Amino acid sequence: MIYVFVLIVILLFFVYNYRKSQRRKPRPFPGHWHELAMAYVVYYRNLPGNKQMLFQRRMMEFLSEVYIEGVRLELQDLDKVLIAASAIIPVFGFEEWHYTNLSGILLYPDYFNADMQFNGKAKTRNIGGIVGNGRFEKQMILSKKALYHGFVNQSDKSNTGIHEFVHLLDKLDDFADGIPERLLEHQYTIPWINLIHKEMEAINSDHSDIRKYGGTNAVEFFAVASEYFFERPDLLKKKHPELYNMLVVCFMQNPEA
Repeated sequence: MIYVFVLIVILLFFVYNYRKSQRRKPRPFPGHWHELAMAYVVYYRNLPGNKQMLFQRRMMEFLSEVYIEGVRLELQDLDKVLIAASAIIPVFGFEEWHYTNLSGILLYPDYFNADMQFNGKAKTRNIGGIVGNGRFEKQMILSKKALYHGFVNQSDKSNTGIHEFVHLLDKLDDFADGIPERLLEHQYTIPWINLIHKEMEAINSDHSDIRKYGGTNAVEFFAVASEYFFERPDLLKKKHPELYNMLVVCFMQNPEA
């Protein structure tokens, strides 16, 4: 366990200093990545051609600014495509966006536990992604298995990659509280808080189809509701129209349309 922890600290230190010392110029979008995105990313597949080209450019900008390191795995093209897509989907409604609170991502091969272990001996390996705090500030850890599941299963209303990047949006004001102050104008704050409480109460009393984890607290509700918004916008609009409309305002996107 100590060995794994030391390895993680060393990797994160490398990632942080790499990001700090080197700003890479975006590379051209590899042609074969278009087929990968079309096959795995429904959001991308539903965009018109000109928007797909913009999405490609935004993906490459993101990959030039954030370092991705595989832990006990060799990074594949599809890994990069799905991570970059997870990052761009929530912010595609904004003309320009840079994740100033993210330096690097560690991609694990499997789910991991609270000690960030993922090997066969680790118990309660049920974490698919985490946004770091403290010594892991500006870092993200993702499970490759969870990342892929979010894009392969297109009907379960969940996506780990999007979930973790929404947490980063929540933390833009340096405090994760489920209220995206940088995304919502001030007049929407109180209505958003009231809506969160109402929806969480419905979740916790088994009167909602929003994933149970969303009833944990406001932070997780925002991330879980956002997954639903981007994965199944048609269903969210039908079953939770008020929540859907609020998220349209928040993300400046109307994916159901």
